[in-house]
Amino acid sequence: MSRKLLVLLTGLMMSVSSVSFAQTPVKIGLTGTFTGPNASNGLPYRHAADVFPPTLGGHPVEWILLDDGGDATTAMKNARRFVDVDKVDAIVGSTSSPTAMTLFDIANGSKTAQLAMSPVAISPEKRAFVFNVPQPVSLMSAAIVDDMVKQGVKTAAFIGYADGWGDLNWNIFKEMAPKAGIEILAEERYNRTDPSVIAQVLKVIAQDPDAVFIGASTTPAVLPHATLRDQGYDGLVYQTHGTVAQAFLDAGGKAVEGARMPTGPMVAANELPDSNPIKQVSLDFVKKYQAKWGDGPVSPFAGYAWDAMLILDAAAKKALATGAKPGTEDFRVALRDALQSGDEVVGTNGVYRFTAEDHYGLDERARVMITVKDGKFRLLESN
Repeated sequence: MSRKLLVLLTGLMMSVSSVSFAQTPVKIGLTGTFTGPNASNGLPYRHAADVFPPTLGGHPVEWILLDDGGDATTAMKNARRFVDVDKVDAIVGSTSSPTAMTLFDIANGSKTAQLAMSPVAISPEKRAFVFNVPQPVSLMSAAIVDDMVKQGVKTAAFIGYADGWGDLNWNIFKEMAPKAGIEILAEERYNRTDPSVIAQVLKVIAQDPDAVFIGASTTPAVLPHATLRDQGYDGLVYQTHGTVAQAFLDAGGKAVEGARMPTGPMVAANELPDSNPIKQVSLDFVKKYQAKWGDGPVSPFAGYAWDAMLILDAAAKKALATGAKPGTEDFRVALRDALQSGDEVVGTNGVYRFTAEDHYGLDERARVMITVKDGKFRLLESN
């Protein structure tokens, strides 16, 4: 073979390889609760995905969205399809703590980074490919306990879900509160679909706590709150950051007036100082979201989805620079390595900085305390 022909063939092969690389999109699978009793929690993620850009790291991207209905088995099936059939480069989801935690083994077993869209407890042995995008419960519970101290609370009670989300909130609250001088008088649980919590509420009221912390989320969190008020409880009521959604306000009405809860800065973006880098990112996203879905408050859950996209965008740029091809294990590992590189990514709900040792990546910049006033979420003056 002549040298000229060899050079020509080599150039042709390199050209074909380059075109093939350019035509291979980065694939991201997103599973969430888009139907069922907790759809109000998951739909904002789905709606945010409709305004995602067409690229990640400057490379074409394909988002594959599947509904799991809040069912852990379905979420696992979706993740298995992502990994085995779609050959995704990362998994985003699910949108509730119990469903998100069932995907840990699939993510680690396939070496596919998972960005959980609801706070999860990540044990060291599960950490390799699992990242948490929403604020960790410990960060938000600390804000609640701090506010209780400021309000002079000496005794408190807990009513929460009888599942992973309830466990997360209860385990951290029962550890933090006593250290702050707050005595916990009662712990009660209920299921997300329970029609009544009157028995739990009466037990709590019998203890006469200064405050009640409800470890729940969105619409189902209204039930114990409204029942407390119906039964004459007039103390402080705290909710988790999982309740900061229009659905909570719509379902609760006047019954949830005065509720106090932590949330990400996006909810109060207009009130942030111009020097805060989160402000402009939040306002830009809100503008895009409202252009698609109309005026009105934008759920921080939608912001988490946008933040996941921003995090993956920054990581994809670094992973692609290694020359690894999307759809391969080399690229998935490079993407994971980029995610935990320690670089800061400014999002709508915080400034993310993941490292190999820290897959939560958020600090106090990711939280503010708000209250429900006149049917709207308002920034508390104590921030």
